Amino acid sequence: MNDPARHVPSAVRFLPAADRAAVAWKNGGGVTREVAGFPGGAGMADFSWRVSLAEVGADGPFSAFPEVDRTLTMVEGDGMRLTVGGRDVVVDTPYVPRDFPGDVPTDCRLLGAPVVNFNVMWRRGAVSAPPSVTVLRGRIRLPGTALLVALGAEGAEVAGRELGHYDAVSLAGGDVDVWARGPVGVVTGL
Repeated sequence: MNDPARHVPSAVRFLPAADRAAVAWKNGGGVTREVAGFPGGAGMADFSWRVSLAEVGADGPFSAFPEVDRTLTMVEGDGMRLTVGGRDVVVDTPYVPRDFPGDVPTDCRLLGAPVVNFNVMWRRGAVSAPPSVTVLRGRIRLPGTALLVALGAEGAEVAGRELGHYDAVSLAGGDVDVWARGPVGVVTGL
């Protein structure tokens, strides 16, 4: 992507994976690393939206988040069987976003090895519309406001900068060209 004519947005914020702290879940079944959230510094009870990577290491219930919806995308592992409000949902295909309410009882049973999930959560009424979560590869152009996370070890190039595994970038102010050598999670509408 060494095209000098490519458009670079006016605001690009790099969010390296190495800068994220692991926070243990209350039930001890895994850890979460927050990629970005709004408002800055908000806790689990008062965020408007939150993007994270979660490592699920054991069977058990998901935490309930009142008035929150979520999109979960498995990016590593053998998969899981979720029971969401009594409904059985098998999550065993990587890079397929799945929507479900965060405030109904949800239980998880691993199908084998631990998993890593790309999570996008938003509080109902705090965002104008639900965000869009997609997983893309190849040469793409992203809209001026987006959050991108390199989900694969192959990485990506964004605005002339290399992104490694789980590195992220927040874009604002204009379209940007991306070379996603592996899968990238893209969140728009935040």
